[in-house]
Amino acid sequence: MKRSDFLKAGALAGTAFMAIPRAMAGTAKNVLNNLKPRIVRAGEGKTLNVIGDIQLVKLTGADTNGLFTLIEEENDPGVMIPPHVHDNEDEVFKVLEGEMELTVGGETTILKAGDLAFGPRGVPHSWKIVGDKKAKVILSVFPSGIEHMFEELGSLPPGPPDLTRVAEICGRYGIRFIQ
Repeated sequence: MKRSDFLKAGALAGTAFMAIPRAMAGTAKNVLNNLKPRIVRAGEGKTLNVIGDIQLVKLTGADTNGLFTLIEEENDPGVMIPPHVHDNEDEVFKVLEGEMELTVGGETTILKAGDLAFGPRGVPHSWKIVGDKKAKVILSVFPSGIEHMFEELGSLPPGPPDLTRVAEICGRYGIRFIQ
């Protein structure tokens, strides 16, 4: 693309952006203005055991005005979440330690420390901790709200999960398991 064509296209995009209704821009400004700084130290947060997925919820929608949820997961090899689809959230997985096998959009890969992956809403994905040591993963979810589902799942009785009940809870939050 020629520089002049690029600049013209950019000008058109800028014009379209400026056409966003003022009310919408004001709402976004209010959300951002109401955010309060928060320091969350190592080990702090709410610990949940979500059907074997050990989570430390670091930031919730209450902390971020609904913008996102941030969870630190630390799991043994073999812990996994089966294929599923989110209707409402996008997820980012960042591996801090260990290895995670992630399948997203039909592609399977091994993520190692420092790697990250984006799982957009509507795209099937699953994960499994692999290797011979625990994995620590930061899960960022946009927008927030999924923490409420995780709390419900974490409050289920210990032992083998009632998969019908799990599917019902997840379904209320727009998450469907697939084969």
